[in-house]
Amino acid sequence: MSFFESEIVQQEAKDVFQTYQSLIELGSHYGKFDRDGKIKYIEQMEEVMDRFKIMMKRLELSDDFSARMTIEQLKTQLGQFGMTPQQMFDNMRITLDRMKAQIGP
Repeated sequence: MSFFESEIVQQEAKDVFQTYQSLIELGSHYGKFDRDGKIKYIEQMEEVMDRFKIMMKRLELSDDFSARMTIEQLKTQLGQFGMTPQQMFDNMRITLDRMKAQIGP
């Protein structure tokens, strides 16, 4: 079975990308959130980032050709912005840490 033929993989990928897309749309109103709303938003972004990291690792560890091609396509796309997947995650982490710092303790 191909990596992407797995119903579990398909559902997780769908959930991760739908959640991420919803959070990005919601993030356009971030400045209007109260403190608790900002905290919840950051926590949800951290969760989706962790889920995306897990999906990436599964792709990297897979012997499936389509999984390997997906990783290579992502690297190519990020490379166009002068970035690696690890740099993308690092930048996301830095951004979320700054957001937390702005909220305060």
